[in-house]
Amino acid sequence: MSQFHATTIVLVKRSADDICIGGDGQVTMGEHAIMKNNAKKVRKIYKNSVITGFAGSVSDAFSLTEKFEKKLEEHGGNLKRAAVALAQTWRSDGGARNLEAMMLAADKESVLLISGTGEVIEPDENYVAIGSGGNFAYAAAHALYDHTDMDAEAIVREALKIASDICVYTNNHISVEKL
Repeated sequence: MSQFHATTIVLVKRSADDICIGGDGQVTMGEHAIMKNNAKKVRKIYKNSVITGFAGSVSDAFSLTEKFEKKLEEHGGNLKRAAVALAQTWRSDGGARNLEAMMLAADKESVLLISGTGEVIEPDENYVAIGSGGNFAYAAAHALYDHTDMDAEAIVREALKIASDICVYTNNHISVEKL
């Protein structure tokens, strides 16, 4: 059976009032076929106070996002507590233990990378990228963040454009969400 994959997501936080996440629109089946060009893989959740984006197996990514939203509700929107609770659930639920997906999430206080293996990582930098083109987008975001005055949205859009120029699993149908 072929795997469907969603590709590149970038998140940049310049300040508590300048946070943006973006993703490309390509969904690829296996290594040979583009199934969709304009999928939306970023969104606002929990009363529009948290932005998220996913990369990986589409069905696993939806499952990850759904479980995370439930944990946010349970923890009154506390991003870190919800992420840790989600990780604890993974460790005790064999069926959910190995989702082939990763998610970036941010609120005004924190930026987190949440993996489908139950890991929660708070990046050292205020920018992070995941997915097939993640390394390309991360390198671009790093340079733009450190060497320009561009706002978060401009960095996200340019990093995704650069990744789409290099990575065959990333396209230039970009969608963004801002806090």
